[in-house]
Amino acid sequence: MSTYTEAAATKVLQALPRIDTIAAVLSRYGLVIVVGWIGFLKFAHYEAHQIQPLVAHSPFMGWLYNIFPEYTFSVLLGFFEVGAAVLLAIKPIAPRISVIGSLLSVVLFLSTLSFLFTTPGIGEPLGGGFPALSLVGEFLLKDIVLLGVSFWTLADALRSGWAN
Repeated sequence: MSTYTEAAATKVLQALPRIDTIAAVLSRYGLVIVVGWIGFLKFAHYEAHQIQPLVAHSPFMGWLYNIFPEYTFSVLLGFFEVGAAVLLAIKPIAPRISVIGSLLSVVLFLSTLSFLFTTPGIGEPLGGGFPALSLVGEFLLKDIVLLGVSFWTLADALRSGWAN
């Protein structure tokens, strides 16, 4: 290997800790922003109405509309999401408590990913149906990545909270 290539490789390896730090901050606090923002939106009547078809067709959550009105359910979900965001955010000062936020986030995104399989209209008819996705399907697809980030924050909080 040439001296130039070795020097470049050394610089890349030296940059890895900074890249890891940037990735960790963007992952955790990006998740906090997304979950918190979406959670605060649940307090708006238009959002309660927009999630209704997703929730109503879900075998995991649809039955809750038999107990709670549409807006009440949305507000309860909003508290759940905002609470998860707050718990995710406190990892630097309370990593063991932050584990709960990560677990809530995992449950949240497992639930929303189930909508991909239970909500009518996920396949785009003009594209030939599933696997061509409608806008709703595309919106839900990003939850795969958010679920992965939720698991990463869980591992990160566990590592920090129970480090020897």
